[in-house]
Parts: sequence; structure tokens; C-alpha cells
Amino acid sequence: MNYSFITHHKNTYPVSLQCQVLGVNRCNYYHHLKYGVKKSEDPIHQEMLAWVKRIAHDSDDTYGSRRMKKALNALSFPVSRNKARKLMKEAGVSVKHRKKYKVTTNSNHKLPVYDNLVKREFTVAEPDQIYVADITYIWTQEGWLYLAVVIDLYSRKVVGWSMSSRMKAQLVTVTKLSLAKI
Repeated sequence: MNYSFITHHKNTYPVSLQCQVLGVNRCNYYHHLKYGVKKSEDPIHQEMLAWVKRIAHDSDDTYGSRRMKKALNALSFPVSRNKARKLMKEAGVSVKHRKKYKVTTNSNHKLPVYDNLVKREFTVAEPDQIYVADITYIWTQEGWLYLAVVIDLYSRKVVGWSMSSRMKAQLVTVTKLSLAKI
């Protein structure tokens, strides 16, 4: 309150005289002019912190600094991404990262299930006797990519593979696989 009075009347009375009359240290007044009010005393800063906490709670802690910046700008608080990040840190708000999980197994079907002929015997005496296959999925920027691979157990070399953006039966059928000549 004293600092604003001094600033308001600095053209009328000398700053040193006003500081002496009001019992304020002159260097503290100039420090206040240079650095402004404390964040804990600033009502706008406190309101932004309250909004950050509310936005984080309403979004189930999924908003990062980019989305928080957009939300605060929409609420007429022009802040940068860095300011939004600092506000989130001060408010104790952090993003809960969700693990991306894709269910790939559907055991509820009426298709035939074939017997395991290999029976965990992975040593083979000759090439082209036993082939094994597996499917894996890889996350890319365009979505999930499914890869089916056929390997000769004798040489451990890939003899065929197929890729698709959907996991359908065509991915693993022999006609779809590009079997290489050995």
C-alpha cells in the first residue's frame, strides 16, 4: 500500500522524503518497482493457479503444458507454454501418462485350434523340416503395424513374412506370406 502511494505521488514529493515520512526503506521501494509484487500476493496469479488445479482435475490429469496453455488462453489468461509449465509445477499438477495397450488375443471363437506338433523340441537335424511362426505388433506414428514371421527352425532364418495394419486371418495365411526360395 505504501509503495503504490509513493509511486502515485513521486512527481509531487521526492521519493526519499516520502520513504522517510512513511517509514519505508528507499532501497526496498526501488526493489519493489523493479521486481513487482510477490506471486503469493498477486490475485491474478492465485486465480491462474486455481484454474490450473481445476482444469487438471476436470481433465483427470491428462493435460500437459501445451493443452494447459490453450485452456488458460481461452479463459483470458495470456500465458506462454513455459508459464503454463511453471504454473503446473507450482500447483503440484503433473500429467498421468497412460500406457498404450492393444488387446490382440481373442480366444472366444469357434475356429479350430490345431495341436502342437513341435512339443518344445527345437533342435532339428535338417533344413525345411519344421517352420515356426509368430505375430508381433509395433506402434508407429500411423498406428499399430502387425508383423507375421515364419522361421526355419534348423537355420533360424526368416523364410517368410507379412505386414498389415489390421490383424486378420489373411496376415498369417500361406498364400499371403512371401515365402522365399531356400
